[in-house]
Amino acid sequence: MELKQIRNFCIIAHIDHGKSTLADQMLLKTKTVDQRQFRDQLLDDMDIERERGITIKSHPVTMHYDADDGLEYELNLIDTPGHVDFSYEVSRSMSACEGAILVVDAAQGVQAQTVANTHLAVDRGLEVIPVLNKIDLPNADIEAAKKQIEDVLAIDASDALLVSAKTGQGIDAVMEAVISKIPPPQCTQESTRALIFDSVYDAFRGVVTYVRVVDGAIRGRDRIKMLGTGTRTEIKEIGIFSPKPTPVEKLNPGQVGYLIGTIKTPSESQVGDTIVMGSDDSSGALAGFSPIKPMVFSGLYPVDTADYEKFRQSLEKLSLNDSALTFHAESSVALGFGFRCGFLGLLHMEIVQERLTREFDLDIISTAPSVIYRIDLKDGTSMELDNPVFMPDITTIDTIYEPCIRAFIICMNEHIGDVMKLIMDRRGDVLKTESLDTTRVMLTCNMPLNEILTDFHDILKSVSHGYASMDYEHSGYEASDMVKLDVMLNSEVVDAFSCLVHRSKAISKGRQICAALKESVPRHMFAIPIQAALGRTIIARETIRAFRKDVTAKLYGGDVTRKRKLLDKQKKGKKRMKQFGQVSVPQKAFISVLRTGA
Repeated sequence: MELKQIRNFCIIAHIDHGKSTLADQMLLKTKTVDQRQFRDQLLDDMDIERERGITIKSHPVTMHYDADDGLEYELNLIDTPGHVDFSYEVSRSMSACEGAILVVDAAQGVQAQTVANTHLAVDRGLEVIPVLNKIDLPNADIEAAKKQIEDVLAIDASDALLVSAKTGQGIDAVMEAVISKIPPPQCTQESTRALIFDSVYDAFRGVVTYVRVVDGAIRGRDRIKMLGTGTRTEIKEIGIFSPKPTPVEKLNPGQVGYLIGTIKTPSESQVGDTIVMGSDDSSGALAGFSPIKPMVFSGLYPVDTADYEKFRQSLEKLSLNDSALTFHAESSVALGFGFRCGFLGLLHMEIVQERLTREFDLDIISTAPSVIYRIDLKDGTSMELDNPVFMPDITTIDTIYEPCIRAFIICMNEHIGDVMKLIMDRRGDVLKTESLDTTRVMLTCNMPLNEILTDFHDILKSVSHGYASMDYEHSGYEASDMVKLDVMLNSEVVDAFSCLVHRSKAISKGRQICAALKESVPRHMFAIPIQAALGRTIIARETIRAFRKDVTAKLYGGDVTRKRKLLDKQKKGKKRMKQFGQVSVPQKAFISVLRTGA
């Protein structure tokens, strides 16, 4: 098919504004799937996606559409996630597109992630088509939504398309707008170049690479190489998504598809790399995208230490399907051998753990999430710290810098007081407020990333009765009075519970952890002190009482010294037992500490 008849575009929106439903209607309209094979959220093929009603992975699909001008067009759609944690998936999808459909819920209006995704699209120079969805709802306010698009996003919404993805109303207009407004791809040279924008691992066929062909063409049996890694392979299969993988003879310029070679090692296929012919030494690399840096770190350990090797292989395979996941080996006295994993956010961490449990049949324990701190030492050197265990001695530290974010929170006017109180409780500053309409306001605030790691989003939804939405971007590092909080069980430091906290919150955090551990660590034959400490200073303590056998039960009289003698003997035994006894920490103890926001 000629270049002028190809359109590559993605669908972007805030979570739950109807992206996947709109994609479903497009698939039906172009007869890519027939009614018999159709199901809701067709492109969401993971069980977790369907259960939660969210998109986690980008999903490409090729459609053919007969337009009003009498020509047949090839439309390559990439459905994208809506949650802030998966914005990296969105940015990768945009690199393979020339345009984007911006979906806005006519009832809810512009939300936080709508703003973030639009900025991503505009920065990449994509043609943005505004679409108002759910116009059939009784509380839809079309004019207010248009005004918000123009005021907040600076996009002309006078000709915004009005659709109802659930009923199919207005889908024809969307298809025609894609053809008329989104420019066709451009080919700049004859030699072949293709951009890798995603990849997955298949247990039987190895690495399946998703590509957008920019110049030239790729055919089966071609020998190719990847410029970044230097990997060379012969193509065994090449194809498109319609929506299932369908083999074809070749991929022409501008087309989106997949290729399968002889690559079996996940690390040999890097997202953002450029593919050229094996004999081509002159073509330069395409402008890909810089790999995103994880912002939340947590230790993951197998419950059964015998599963360590299986756990490592599972992480390697999962990291190919999810290139934002990073990991490196670490060990813990309490938990054994495991991995320090980096995630984009808390939802990302939760999804990865659930996928490891479901897809690879693993039982895992996770430690409390943390962020990367920068430390300037007194000898003039600096270091990055993602695990409190490796915190240098306090006497050698000059300054500790913690990562901060600029958060955009959209809420109802009547909830602004509660939201601002929550922000200030988390050591944040409100920079400015903007009225979106008569009922909603957008707060721009600066906050430490560490303060939103665990329960911030849940509390935000609670104080706003579910109406608030939040997005954030990283704003750099700021100096902060951070201290290392150690937790000791039976006078031994448990490194899995160690964390970095702000000095002003150390005491309350220590009390929370101690109280949570007292409830979840089982009683032993000896008393167990649980202590939270800053250096050598104990700031919180709880004690788990020992099981105590009634050694005086067999006495039925006589002098009191007989009873005292038995009790003293028991006391000495308890003391000796405490000296040599080991405290077993169950998995639920780690989970309970995680829930306290430690």
